[in-house]
Amino acid sequence: MNDLVLTNARIVLDDGVIHGTLIVGDGVIRQVDEGSTRAPNAIDCEGDYIIPGLIELHTDNLEKHLMPRAGVLWPAIPAVLTHDAQVVAAGITTVFDALSVGDVEEESVRIDTLRSTYDAILEGQATGALRADHWIHLRCELAYPRLLETLEPLMHHRSVRLISLMDHTPGQRQYRDIEQYRKYYSKNHMTWTEDEFTEVVKRRTEQQAHYSTRHENAVLAMIHGRDMVLASHDDTDAQQVDHARSIGVTISEFPTTQEAADAAHARGLSTVMGAPNVVRGGSHSGNVAALELARTDRLDMLSSDYVPASLLHGAFMLHQHAGWSMPKAMATVSRNPAKALGFDDRGALKAGMRADVVRMRDVGGLPIVRNVWVKGQWAF
Repeated sequence: MNDLVLTNARIVLDDGVIHGTLIVGDGVIRQVDEGSTRAPNAIDCEGDYIIPGLIELHTDNLEKHLMPRAGVLWPAIPAVLTHDAQVVAAGITTVFDALSVGDVEEESVRIDTLRSTYDAILEGQATGALRADHWIHLRCELAYPRLLETLEPLMHHRSVRLISLMDHTPGQRQYRDIEQYRKYYSKNHMTWTEDEFTEVVKRRTEQQAHYSTRHENAVLAMIHGRDMVLASHDDTDAQQVDHARSIGVTISEFPTTQEAADAAHARGLSTVMGAPNVVRGGSHSGNVAALELARTDRLDMLSSDYVPASLLHGAFMLHQHAGWSMPKAMATVSRNPAKALGFDDRGALKAGMRADVVRMRDVGGLPIVRNVWVKGQWAF
């Protein structure tokens, strides 16, 4: 008997949406057919959508579970388990947990919790405690003085598949407006007088000049010959995109301007934008709106970033508000990230693929996740 039969469903395929039946056996999609079945083990989906399990390539969601309240550190394993439950409930079946290796500020929860979080993710994998398929995305803060000694011990596990190069120095990229830098860190209860802030910017700029280029070269040497994908972060202009392409970057994460997104498209980089940007109708920090990039066909993938539930919501809004077909919209959270990350076993609903499947209902324009299966096993 088949493990799973989903019928009377609107099944989102690569090239269209059919009313049909999806059949799973031994964790793999065996068959996708038009029409319904009366098989006794079939689940009547009542006309709900069936979509591929979502693939998340950059989520910081775990951080809020590691520090649920300012100054309160939570044990890493319970934090990872809570994060895992939340992402699965959002329809995410493959998740790249983004762990920041370093920070521009010395006193940072990211620095304090990096190793324990990394170990907790691997322990969750090894014990079978996690519902989603977890991978690791190491975010390298190039101006962080201790980057290399911190990064090297983390590089050797097979789950490390994505590396991104970041530089959050005030005065460029995400913080080209240095007041945005000040505003962001003031949310973390950091305050400076005018003289103190001027000194901070000066010190950060000097730190970047001393470390960033040589750290970038060292990271590139470290990943040479490894099966890893390289991403840039917060590209702002065509020159930064050109540099990224020249060093082997294939993913442009969160370009901050239309110019950068145009350049990434022209040079064959896959562009990922934040799904919260789509849901909120714009960037929280004044950068280019993701919907604008969608309307100019400069958007390839979405990331939930800091709100797991935004991933499906954002993709559905591309269908509703950017005029994209359902297959094209859902590809931003399934097929396209699968391709960008080198997966050929997931991201689409067709025979032979992993049975990572989401049942979703449109309720007044809001996509509601009703059930999730990971490799054919019920997870939500």
